Amino acid sequence: MKLRVPLTIQQLLFAIGVALLLAAKTRAQDVIITQDNQQRTVKIIGVSASGQTLDFFVGQGQLGLPLSSVKEVRMPPPAEFAQALAAYQAKDFSRSLNLIKEVVAKFKGMPSPWAQQATAMLGELYIATSDIPKAETAYADFKRLYPNGGSMQSEIGLSRLAVAKQDYETAKQKLAPIIDAALKEKTAVPANALAYSQAFLVSGQVKEAGGDFSGALEDYLRTVTLFYQDHVAAASAQEHADALRTAHPGVTVP
Repeated sequence: MKLRVPLTIQQLLFAIGVALLLAAKTRAQDVIITQDNQQRTVKIIGVSASGQTLDFFVGQGQLGLPLSSVKEVRMPPPAEFAQALAAYQAKDFSRSLNLIKEVVAKFKGMPSPWAQQATAMLGELYIATSDIPKAETAYADFKRLYPNGGSMQSEIGLSRLAVAKQDYETAKQKLAPIIDAALKEKTAVPANALAYSQAFLVSGQVKEAGGDFSGALEDYLRTVTLFYQDHVAAASAQEHADALRTAHPGVTVP
């Protein structure tokens, strides 16, 4: 399998920034694809306060579609998303949390990879800020909002919670079926790929805590090079891999 050369977080943020700038300059329109594979070119406003409809502009008018009828949304992420990634990488978790909360409040449940990633980040950031009850609620909401990929990512979220409590055996049990599925799935659909990105990161943390440094490095690098779709997980996995190599210079992938 050909490995992908990973982007650094700085390269990732630059690429996102360029994409946002180009989108603004060209007044790029967004695309909604409905469950019957019909496409509409619109300007997305966001998900309604009720969470039931996706609101957008067409021409001079504002319309909405039931969110359940929307299969996919293609639009650039808002600037707050890139800012949240940058704050996360800088370990300014409070700022990252505040920014991600803005994105999730406006776009939660929207079927777009970055909207799904932002919603998953919410639980992770609550863990990072030591608010375990809100993390548990966030992961439950994620599972409800993204049932296709949310079930796996919710389990990964619970494994993160277990790691935070140093309950590594529970984390390992929750991750095992997801890891097995990832290794068998040759071409992962986007929702699954995001989940696999996080699963191998957390699996690496579990193995590292148990002293399996080679296995941990292998899992970190699987996120970095194979299942890199969750950019936050990929950046974190790269950090963990670098730190592991520094702490244990002789460690290699089995």
